[in-house]
Amino acid sequence: MKQYYAEDLKNRIDTEITDFFMVKGAGIKVGSNKKQYFDVLLGDKTGEVNSKKWDIAEGEAELLSQIKEGDIVKVRAQVTQWQSQTQLRIGRIRLSNEEDGLDFSDFIKAAPEKPEDMYRFIFRTAEEMADEDLRAICLKVLTDNRKKLFYYPAASKNHHAEYAGLLYHTKRMLMTAVRVCEVYPILDRDLVAAGVILHDIEKINEIESNRYGVSPGYSFEGQMLGHIVQGVKYIDRLAAELNTPREKAIMLEHMILSHHYEPEFGSPKKPLFPEAEVLHYLDILDARMFDMEEALRGTEPGSFTDRIWILDNRRLYKPAEE
Repeated sequence: MKQYYAEDLKNRIDTEITDFFMVKGAGIKVGSNKKQYFDVLLGDKTGEVNSKKWDIAEGEAELLSQIKEGDIVKVRAQVTQWQSQTQLRIGRIRLSNEEDGLDFSDFIKAAPEKPEDMYRFIFRTAEEMADEDLRAICLKVLTDNRKKLFYYPAASKNHHAEYAGLLYHTKRMLMTAVRVCEVYPILDRDLVAAGVILHDIEKINEIESNRYGVSPGYSFEGQMLGHIVQGVKYIDRLAAELNTPREKAIMLEHMILSHHYEPEFGSPKKPLFPEAEVLHYLDILDARMFDMEEALRGTEPGSFTDRIWILDNRRLYKPAEE
């Protein structure tokens, strides 16, 4: 039975724990002293913790190298702190077995909504589009990728890196998009919705993931091209297959191409029409809110979070309870 969760470890500095965690990444590395050590990222449904096994006995490296992403391991470790971050100094580590009687839900970080419900909401939004061309391409994409969408994360790390995270990100963006279109009549609601549904779809080929939404990193194509270029290629191919009018196809491709806004974040073009501009802000808003929710979840009322690198190293404040 699991006793400690990743988010609780920061309150147990300098204590020894024995517990189970899921492996999120692992590898044998060589330190500055020329000695091998085991570098492993451990996690559960509450978060992740960097971990190290510094002392590797003779012959142990071969056993440790067999531990891979998605495995559940039992560790005995000292909870320490390194550069203001919680870290585990592992003394012993082994793979779990059936006799441990573990509940897998303790280890999977998942979106707070059921995948089938989120998928149904997104699919229904596509079905209700008045524009036949946009409706056709969105329904094709959702149908063809249904299986992966039910578990795929929206990132290897950072925002929505969780089971069904890509669906959750898309669904919340769509919910906000509907309201934004009510405020700004200039916007074509179907085009905005189509942009939301399609903008990150190629993350299912950019990112590698197991069936639990745990990602060890990026695919070869993902590293070489990235989901933006992959997405443009995908929509270009689908548009030709579905005989989508050229202007609409190019506009969809431009929305994918420009949604990161800046060249250093992967977008060679900035948005050139209102719907593309709105897509960028819908995307960044949902990412920021996710990161803030995550940071504040384990924070005591009336106190600040640790510095959050992804949020420009800010420390967020959680108001005191009245």
